[in-house]
Amino acid sequence: MLLCFALLGVVHGLEITSQGSTSIEKASGESVKLDCQFALAPEDSGPLDIEWSLLASDNQKEDKVIILYSGDRSYEDYYAAMKGRVHFNSADPKNGDGSINLTGLKATDTGTYQCKVKKAPGIRSRKMLLTVMVRPSKPRCFIEGPSQEGKDVMLKCLSNEGTSPLQYTWEKTSDTKLLPASAVLDHMAGTMNVKNASSSASGTYRCTATNRVGTEECALTLRVSPPPNTAGIIAGAIIGVLLALILIAIILFCCCRARNKKKYEKEISYEIREDVPPPKSRVSTARSFTSVGSQRSSLGSMSPSNLHEYALKPQYDKIPSEEYERPPSHAPAPPPGKMAGPNLSRMGAIPVMIPAQNRDGSIV
Repeated sequence: MLLCFALLGVVHGLEITSQGSTSIEKASGESVKLDCQFALAPEDSGPLDIEWSLLASDNQKEDKVIILYSGDRSYEDYYAAMKGRVHFNSADPKNGDGSINLTGLKATDTGTYQCKVKKAPGIRSRKMLLTVMVRPSKPRCFIEGPSQEGKDVMLKCLSNEGTSPLQYTWEKTSDTKLLPASAVLDHMAGTMNVKNASSSASGTYRCTATNRVGTEECALTLRVSPPPNTAGIIAGAIIGVLLALILIAIILFCCCRARNKKKYEKEISYEIREDVPPPKSRVSTARSFTSVGSQRSSLGSMSPSNLHEYALKPQYDKIPSEEYERPPSHAPAPPPGKMAGPNLSRMGAIPVMIPAQNRDGSIV
């Protein structure tokens, strides 16, 4: 009988009375209440301790205490990552409410939480799985490839953030609001491939990214254009190439012509004319007058017979005429008037033969 009473005391001692779900899913940024209601028995006479901890996912690591109630006092700064974000739901947890509130949830808050209530000799605990999910970020809608009739047009929708699984749905928001009959959808990849697109596929489309905690959407406008005129493009390209070649040829021709002209002018400036005699030194003129003077003095002592021999000798001391170099001021004076022979004889002159001379005085 004593054993039965002892068992009944254990059964009806400290109990956790919360009956809510032990698995909770929330979106990041939201708040959550982790419920932990308990009931005390008269025989539970020890001090009341309420301890909340985040259980380690790896058995090699220690559990992390996030908040504690002991000795009629709350301790809320045990876990630095949740500092200021975790509080007891009741101002006086000893009345049977050991629940806590978590605010500003983050993806790193995901894990298994345990509420342990101790009041000797009773000890009870309760575990809950919290999953903090991230809403899909605003997706980006874009078209991949050419949007031409007869081509396959790929529409893509991509959300960079969001807890998996993410699902994507496409819908047309203009005209008949019906997707093209040839459209192939991939809800997980977020693509819509329009096979052999036609002009009827043109319009505005909307993509919606969804997971269990939220949705986001984007839109784009598709314009399917007729195929380009290939023959015209080829003809235009050929004409453009020909014009470019002609322009290059004109530039090369002008450059070559300018170069040849410059070369010709340079050659003309250095060309020596053969029909113009080279300039003579002024010393030759002075020497010619000296030689003429000596010849005249020698001729004065010659007899008529000697003059004849002198005239027959070759002349090696002739000096080229400088008629073209003599300036107008040095032109030879006209010869004096000739006197008749009988007059010279009466005056006692002796006939002497004088060799012919050039204007500059050299003997011919």
